[in-house]
Amino acid sequence: MAIKSIIIDDERLARNELKKLLQSHSEIEVIEEAANVDEGIEKIEQFNPELIFLDIQMPGKTGFDLLAEVEKAPKVIFTTAYDEYAIKAFEVNALDYLLKPIEPKRLADAIHKLQDELTKEKFGMNGAFNRGPLTEQDQVFVKDGERCWFVKLGEIRLFESVGNYAKVYFSTNKPLILKSLNSLEERLDERMFFRANRKHIINLRWIEKIEPYFNGGLLVDLKGGEKIEVSRRQTVKFKEMMSL
Repeated sequence: MAIKSIIIDDERLARNELKKLLQSHSEIEVIEEAANVDEGIEKIEQFNPELIFLDIQMPGKTGFDLLAEVEKAPKVIFTTAYDEYAIKAFEVNALDYLLKPIEPKRLADAIHKLQDELTKEKFGMNGAFNRGPLTEQDQVFVKDGERCWFVKLGEIRLFESVGNYAKVYFSTNKPLILKSLNSLEERLDERMFFRANRKHIINLRWIEKIEPYFNGGLLVDLKGGEKIEVSRRQTVKFKEMMSL
C-alpha cells in the first residue's frame, strides 16, 4: 500500500518539482500539499499522513515550529535550500534531509530509509500511525528553546512536573515541554508509563530496582540513576499491575 504523504513548502515550484520526482516512486502517494505551517498543521490533523516532506525556512513559522505544534509528528523528510551546517544546530533525528535542488538518487535513498523504518515498526506493539495511546515506537517532537529532538517514547524514562511544564528525561537530556502531567498521562500507554506520584510518570521498562519505602510506599531506581517515590496510594495500584 502506498505511503500517504503531504508536501509542505512555501514555494509552489519546489512543491511541483518534488511531486514530479515522486512520480518515479509508486510507493509514495502525495495526498495533499500546504504552503505554510498553519495550513500544514491543519492538513496533517485532517488527513493523518504517514510522511511529510517539510521545508524548514518558511514565512512566519519554520518547519521546526510546525513539529512543535502538531499533536503527533508523522515521519519527516526535510527539504531545504540550506546546507548541512544549518541543520546541525538542531538535534533532530529526522529520517533524512534533502538539499534543494533535490537529486533523484538522494530522494531514493531517503525513501529506502523510510521503508526500513516502517518495516521495523511493524514489529512494535502498535502501528506508529494509529490514533489513540502513543506507543513506545511513536516519535514525539520536543523543542526547548533553540534545541529540538525527535524521541521515541521508549527512550523516555521519566516525566517530571515543573509548574505548568513537564521535564522530559531521555539520554542525558532533560528539556521542558509545555504540557501538564495529567494531559500526558491521558495520551501515554498505561502498560508502559505509570503515574508514580503527583509529580512523576515513570517508564516501567526503565526500572532497575524496587524497594519498600516510608508509609507503605515504594522507592524505584531507574536505569538513568533517578530515584522516584511511588506514593502509598499508587503503590497499591502498582503492585496489582506488576503482580507483586
